[in-house]
Amino acid sequence: MFEPSAILAPVMILVLWSFVMMFWMAGTRLPAIPKLKLGRDAGKRTKDLGEKMPPHIQWKADNYNHLMEQPTIFYATALVLAMLGAGEGLNLILAWFYVGGRIVHSLVHATTNVVLVRFGLFVLTSLALLVMAIRACLIIF
Repeated sequence: MFEPSAILAPVMILVLWSFVMMFWMAGTRLPAIPKLKLGRDAGKRTKDLGEKMPPHIQWKADNYNHLMEQPTIFYATALVLAMLGAGEGLNLILAWFYVGGRIVHSLVHATTNVVLVRFGLFVLTSLALLVMAIRACLIIF
């Protein structure tokens, strides 16, 4: 029987967090559309809609988009580590650090959007992800 790797837990928490952000985005954007009297004139693309939204509402959508970008590298790296049997120890700590940092990044982005704080979190989590990727490569190669 397949025994799941511990590193799959942070993977699934980030997946679930992405859904939290999706619902938060929808819960703030959808009620804003009639209030802003955008209706069908909101534009043909979500980018057009975003340009008409107040920033504090748009931040949630921007963050949701961010969760569809770099975390894809995290998912791939964590799954490779799981398949290699290397989803424990330092790799697991780095994975939880990455996920925790991304959640904090989301909260900052969606509420206050202090860019320097967001950037610092992005750099720290990116470094953790880079170390995870290098460690996976060292096993493979």
